[in-house]
Amino acid sequence: MSQKAKKVVVLPCSGIGKVYGALARETAYELMDRVRPGVVVTTCLPLLVIEDSEAKQLVTANPVITIDGCPKSCAQKSVEAQGVTPAQSFQAINFYKAHKDLKPDGIAELDENGRRLAAIAADELARVVDDLAAGGVR
Repeated sequence: MSQKAKKVVVLPCSGIGKVYGALARETAYELMDRVRPGVVVTTCLPLLVIEDSEAKQLVTANPVITIDGCPKSCAQKSVEAQGVTPAQSFQAINFYKAHKDLKPDGIAELDENGRRLAAIAADELARVVDDLAAGGVR
């Protein structure tokens, strides 16, 4: 990417019914709403899967960070299916492994530990977002 990126797409997995899918989504929301509002954007993963033109344009025109809830890496694979290599890919469970005192629980909505862990994960990803927004390696 030759010019400065204005947006960084953070694409979490859908992971419905799975705690680490919920952690991936909540981390993306934290990045978008609290940590880097106006810089981080997201889209609905199923829109990308069905090759919605706006979702496809978003991931092809901006650097992408994927956060997957399980080793199936659906978010990463969905981006790659569009011919785009994510700038960075993360597994939500690794945030827990780095902060084992915050074991998340909950499916539709995370418990307090899960929300705290998502906030910490978002704070840790801020540097990656900043590097990409400044035109760092895509």
